[in-house]
Amino acid sequence: MLSIGAFAQIGQVTHRMLRHWDTSGLLVPAHVDEFSGYRSYDPAQLERLHRIVALRQLGFGLADVAAMLDAGVDAERMARLLQIRRAEVEEEQRLAAARLIDVERRLHLIEKEKHMTQIEIIEKSLPAVRLAARTAAVAEQPEVAGVVGPLFDGVAGVLSAAGGSLETPIAQYEAGEDGMRITAGYAATGNIPDSVEAVELPRVPAAICGVHLGPMDRIGESWQAVHAEIIARGYTPSGPCREVYLRAESEDQADWVTELQQPVTR
Repeated sequence: MLSIGAFAQIGQVTHRMLRHWDTSGLLVPAHVDEFSGYRSYDPAQLERLHRIVALRQLGFGLADVAAMLDAGVDAERMARLLQIRRAEVEEEQRLAAARLIDVERRLHLIEKEKHMTQIEIIEKSLPAVRLAARTAAVAEQPEVAGVVGPLFDGVAGVLSAAGGSLETPIAQYEAGEDGMRITAGYAATGNIPDSVEAVELPRVPAAICGVHLGPMDRIGESWQAVHAEIIARGYTPSGPCREVYLRAESEDQADWVTELQQPVTR
């Protein structure tokens, strides 16, 4: 019999890993002393240990490893599993390469141009959202500010009267040949009153997002930074942009927090 220390040393794993695999049932010791709790392993268990280590190094999770060891894996099934794992590793590599490009670009800006972006910009997916909303169209960008507020106020009045929630105000802006279509409302989970529209914002797989702090009269600068980042990362806009008003209470807008969301594609 081998002590847990000797077994771990031979297998080049830690005591903690062995204890975890014991708890999960993946590699149970041949003997556990009922008084001291010390674990002992049979030398024949090294074969299972090596298989576990090999599969873990390929990136398989514990559940997959356990299933493969317990049910047995023939060459055809192993090939399918490795093909799936290869696709996962390729995607991880693509994401890592994109992050490296972003790091190098930011480093260049700081070292060569002594410049840092005023807002932090990230890439993420956007969940589908159901809005209680109203819509309007404007011909020119300067008209937006005078339309969005009344749209929200109208929806808020209806929802408040019906006992609805006003927790998450969201606006979507869709540019077209004749101007811009604005949808403004609140995320809704229950019934939506007939006097406002039920609007489904679809899930977005990839969006470039930034956070604008402060008054809305400077939000154009933040949007410019977002669109510059989209170009720098090799993306193009792929749908209507959204603004999520995370805090929008004070009259002077000094403490307002707005997330800017632009769906993108390669």
